[in-house]
Amino acid sequence: MKKKTIGLMALMLSTVVVLSTSCTSNGTGSASSSSAASSSAAASTQAVKLTDSKVELIKATDPGKSPDTANKRTDTFVATIHEPGGVFLPYFYDNGWDGNAVQPIFSSLVTVDDNGNPIPDLAEKWEISPDNLTYTYYLRPNLKFSDGSPLTAEDVAFTLTLLNDPAYAAGNVDFSNIVIKGTDEYKNGNATSISGIKVIDPTTIQITTEKLNPLSLTTLGGSVISKAYYGNGYQKGKLDYLKDLYAKPMGDGPYQLDQYINGQEIRYNANPNYYGGKPSIEHLIFKVTSTSTALQSFQTGQTDLDSFSTDQDTLEQLKALGFANIRIRTIPDFGIIYVNNKKPYLKDTAARQALYYGLDRQKIIDVKYNGYGEVANVFAAPTLWSYTEEGVTKYNYDPDKAKQLLEGLGWKAGSDGILQKDGQKLKLSYLTTKPDDPIIPIAKESYKAIGIDFVPEVLDANTMFDRLNKGDYDLLSVRTNGLIDPNDPVYEFSSTDPNVNPSGYSNPTVTQLIKEGISTSDKTKRQTIYTKLYQELSKDPPVILIDYRKSISAWNDRIIGGENYTTGASDVAIQLTKLKIR
Repeated sequence: MKKKTIGLMALMLSTVVVLSTSCTSNGTGSASSSSAASSSAAASTQAVKLTDSKVELIKATDPGKSPDTANKRTDTFVATIHEPGGVFLPYFYDNGWDGNAVQPIFSSLVTVDDNGNPIPDLAEKWEISPDNLTYTYYLRPNLKFSDGSPLTAEDVAFTLTLLNDPAYAAGNVDFSNIVIKGTDEYKNGNATSISGIKVIDPTTIQITTEKLNPLSLTTLGGSVISKAYYGNGYQKGKLDYLKDLYAKPMGDGPYQLDQYINGQEIRYNANPNYYGGKPSIEHLIFKVTSTSTALQSFQTGQTDLDSFSTDQDTLEQLKALGFANIRIRTIPDFGIIYVNNKKPYLKDTAARQALYYGLDRQKIIDVKYNGYGEVANVFAAPTLWSYTEEGVTKYNYDPDKAKQLLEGLGWKAGSDGILQKDGQKLKLSYLTTKPDDPIIPIAKESYKAIGIDFVPEVLDANTMFDRLNKGDYDLLSVRTNGLIDPNDPVYEFSSTDPNVNPSGYSNPTVTQLIKEGISTSDKTKRQTIYTKLYQELSKDPPVILIDYRKSISAWNDRIIGGENYTTGASDVAIQLTKLKIR
């Protein structure tokens, strides 16, 4: 039940769904400085192949150099986060960093490992019927929420009912391709419960669905919220009361919220009622940092783990610290620029193709990643089993082709060089959260050359996501979640719900292929379907794909188990309990 929509997570996610950031510490102030940075990168760094998913680990050479500031934190682990918005309730946030923030607080019935394989969490086991439509979850005995109250199958039933309420519109989870039996009668009729959700006993729940979907096990088996706490005052069709609890979460994960200091940090305390036992590290802090401050914060001991600019200079500085364990890996996400397909001047396929051809994406990758990134061509990270570029249209930088396409749509250059049609200039807003976003100077230069007035707006994350949800944008920069299944980054394009599909994209062939992709569990058949889907999405692009990337992360050697922890990963709650301080 974790949100998978690419535009609404930053994730985070994080990962999770991450918002676009510059990987240069001083940003890019102009198009000329971007070009210089690109040339410097090309001269000093040989590009790596992201299709090589091997993880490179570089061990600390002198752990004794760990700074005193870090060593004095004998009971606290400090990781990092970028721009949380303060909505700490699963399924109800828009900002992907909030998705990262709730992970220590809420566990799931079932989670997945790095390879996407399901692993038990709150549920110790499960059964799937031969027709793959009925799912039975067996909860661990004696589960408790952080306040000591029992967690039972009734809480699971309440969670699923809430997410199928007629008023639920957060877009974090979509059951339209699963459909729990009896949902329509509950949403649109007089039913007081969903017939397909059956509580067998306090530790057993059975859920019957109407559509075969290989993702049903984890979608149905997501985070569990307390009926007693969050259901107090619940009435069908009325969910606004939950807003009062956004900042006061009560969950079942290894940690519980202590304090949220907006713009600075989120503090957690170990949960003594966690099913796996109270974590050995008493306190957890997610410190708000940026790419420009990450290295200094880590070097001085203010943080224990972080991700850094992906360039050779930063890597060498991390090595020189002595106390840093370093991990270099291909991240299972990609960067995109959302295009508002609902705007009349962007609704035509040719217009979006022109935006592709007219943007020097390779220059953006050179500036952002200095040899540790690649131009993205398909809606799958190189780490996904479905990844293939077979038969896809690749939009290499070609301003002349972009001009041709725009002229074909009736746009003509005015006296100032900006394209015009029917008295309207082709002026496009671009929303980002980073003043040093390298896309800004490069896109401004690239698009000016083809007659587009590119107008960047730098906003805080909450405002940007609010603009996205309202459709008040032309272009908007985001990253996907950490991708586990090929359906994760594409399923929104098959939805007519604007909360799920904020770009407003619609293509019947794409919709059919997306539905086919989750109508079978046969991986070979799914690969064939996704190959066709990637080809169709490249011919009729809904958004502009930007990049795939390698990541350089490091953790202080005083943290045991840091190699298995990544903020935003699906199994964060489990991995947090395994961390120890030397």
